[in-house]
Amino acid sequence: MTQLDPLLPEAHVNVDDRPAMDWPTDPWDSTDQTGSVERLRRQTRPIKWVVYTSMVLMTAVILIAGAVGWWYLGKINPEGDPSALQSFTVPEGADFNDVTELLFDEGYISDVGVWERYVGDEPIDIVPGFYQLRANDHMGNVLARLRIPPAQTSTSVTFPEGFTIARMARRVDAVIERMGEAEFIAAAENVSVFARWLPPGTNTLEGLLFPDTYSVSNADTEAQLLDRMVALMERVGEQEDLEAKARQLGYTPYEVLIVASLIEREAAVAEDRAKISRVILNREFVDMNLEIDASVYYGRDRNGIDPDLPFSEIRQIDTPWNTYLRNGLPATPIANPGRASIRAALNPAPNPAPGDPICVDLPNPSECFYLFYVLANEDGGHAFAATFEQHEANIREFAGIEFGGG
Repeated sequence: MTQLDPLLPEAHVNVDDRPAMDWPTDPWDSTDQTGSVERLRRQTRPIKWVVYTSMVLMTAVILIAGAVGWWYLGKINPEGDPSALQSFTVPEGADFNDVTELLFDEGYISDVGVWERYVGDEPIDIVPGFYQLRANDHMGNVLARLRIPPAQTSTSVTFPEGFTIARMARRVDAVIERMGEAEFIAAAENVSVFARWLPPGTNTLEGLLFPDTYSVSNADTEAQLLDRMVALMERVGEQEDLEAKARQLGYTPYEVLIVASLIEREAAVAEDRAKISRVILNREFVDMNLEIDASVYYGRDRNGIDPDLPFSEIRQIDTPWNTYLRNGLPATPIANPGRASIRAALNPAPNPAPGDPICVDLPNPSECFYLFYVLANEDGGHAFAATFEQHEANIREFAGIEFGGG
């Protein structure tokens, strides 16, 4: 082997003359190694697909769960405003499933399954009776109303003095959702309610219902309400000693209530009540027709007479309440009187003293009786007279006066 001179420049060395040398192995130059790297990249693709698919599925699950939740909430709390309160009746013997079916059929819930899940594993024990529910309401509100027994849910209704059964029925219909006008009238006129002072054969409770404010529960029926009104009238009558004082006047208790109803409809100011009571008693005593306009109007309403007829024609139509054509008291009370009118009926004002202006010109001033009255001012006050001539003078003086009290 030729040895190179180390002093010679490197440029003069012929590369081709260099001896063959063993180069070290570079792992990066190995095709096996590079091929191995490519294979690793291909193996990561299934993992990426698994991750991607999982994310898609999770998103789908979230969206589906959100949609179901939104649907569920929509069933619990429907869109839009709830309706007005409506009557819902739970019949005797109905269980939770029966009530659920009724709620669905009548539109108070829109899904039976959602309702049952909302109520939970312990369904409520619903008491039979009347409830007030709103359609399209939150299930929680429906459930809350059903949890309150009917006897604990009440509505107040006020009947002013002088209301007839017909007007009371309209008030009931307007105030108490589950009671109706026709049903109230029917219950008041089939006399299923016991009334102590109602004469045999009389088929109306007119005049026997005390006007007051009543709390009516959802467990009450029309007949039960009427029974309470009759009971209160009898209680007031006892407080006013109605039976004993009626005998002193020559009346029955029922006749006192007739007189009280006439006073209630005729008197607008307190001081006139007892005087009108005296006029009625005096006219009966001297056998004069009462000629009370309010009773004629009541007979018109009860007999379906055209209300547009002038009064001069109405009073020529014979009815059991026409006190122009019939002698004595009308057939029944013409309204339901309050305590003040009952008291006035039992305690008529004394007749005027001989020195009273309406008595001084009489042949015998000691025999001076209240027999006539006419509207004398816009407050509803009346002018009273002892003779027809005085009455005609009062009519001329106060002609054109209209009562402004309504």
